[in-house]
Amino acid sequence: MVDFQKKEQYNFNDLLRIMEILRAPDGCMWDREQDHRSIRRNFIEETYEVCEAIDEEDTEHLKEELGDVLLQVVFHTQMEKEKGVFDINDVADGICKKLIYRHPHIFGDVKVGSSEEILSNWDDLKRKEKHQETDTSALASVAKSLPGLIRAEKIQKKAAKVGFDWDGADGALEKVEEELAEVRQALAGDGDIEEELGDLLFAVVNVARHKKVDAERAVEKTCDKFIRRFGFMERQAKEENKVLSDLSLAEMDSLWNRSKEKV
Repeated sequence: MVDFQKKEQYNFNDLLRIMEILRAPDGCMWDREQDHRSIRRNFIEETYEVCEAIDEEDTEHLKEELGDVLLQVVFHTQMEKEKGVFDINDVADGICKKLIYRHPHIFGDVKVGSSEEILSNWDDLKRKEKHQETDTSALASVAKSLPGLIRAEKIQKKAAKVGFDWDGADGALEKVEEELAEVRQALAGDGDIEEELGDLLFAVVNVARHKKVDAERAVEKTCDKFIRRFGFMERQAKEENKVLSDLSLAEMDSLWNRSKEKV
């Protein structure tokens, strides 16, 4: 039995203690076996589950998922504490200093007149802080681990700040049409299909950005819609004592068109 007192309500220090116990030599075998890379995916999944709770506007679910993300922070930090590199206080110290530095209009004497000016100052301070001396280094700083559509939008926004951008959505849409033609060429054997499809997706994100549409969110909604319509197809097939895999493509297309009217 470990030396830990159970109680009605726990706090952050209890979470730190629990993780220490789990990672101790006589703790949980699974927890002791983990390293940063082995639980990297867990961090990503928990973060997306927070986003899902936000979209659902479910505060209880949000509270639970935020706890799961906090666990990941504590887990990774404990690994470094064991090596004597840093602990949770160092993590908190770093983010506190960053927030103070990037809010000179609150913690300093800088005057601002709008949220846009605040964001502009934030970006300038971030570039100085990270020693991004060129515009290219600012683009390269966008995390490669981000979902592709989100990364594309962030890169485009940074490029737009130096004037490298379309005047509006119409110009961006013309680029989509140009890239689509190049995809057709690649499909015909003249070009790299993966590269041209990537260019097309990047161009589509540009259109979305100009129309203030979150491209990642738009695709998420389309995925949800596809699932709903697919479910309608399956239910309709079942009512006819059939399964989708037994239907011809023409029959499935007919059901799909009906789903678009119903779902």
